[in-house]
Amino acid sequence: MGTILLVSGPNLNLLGDREPEIYGTTSLADLVEIARATAAAHGHDVEHVQANGEGALIDAIHGARGRCDAIVINPGAFTHYAYAIADALAAFSGPIIELHLSNTHRRDAWRHRSVVSPVATGVIMGFGANGYRLAIEAVAGCLTEGRS
Repeated sequence: MGTILLVSGPNLNLLGDREPEIYGTTSLADLVEIARATAAAHGHDVEHVQANGEGALIDAIHGARGRCDAIVINPGAFTHYAYAIADALAAFSGPIIELHLSNTHRRDAWRHRSVVSPVATGVIMGFGANGYRLAIEAVAGCLTEGRS
């Protein structure tokens, strides 16, 4: 059994209320539960951290080194400019899945570029709440196959 760190970036604590036409009506707590149930079905645990500050997210990623087997991260708006988060992820040796509820390429032009994608094993976006299940299944497959 391994541990998957689920990282939720800024404003994701407002899910369910914030722009439901884009992000849906599912709360962050519900998304974490989806991730935990999916991970448990694959024999893994999920540890979740949400923060609105970049430093707290970096600290969580650093804390996962040597302790967690994989990271699933929805970096929110930090996706597009937080090179320090990308650097922290690059120092992690396990699989990393970048996750977004919406398809960022169908939105504002500034959302089309990710500084996280180059260090991620894969990216899942645009599937709403179902993306959390897909991300955990993807990372569980990477762990089974020994991929990072």
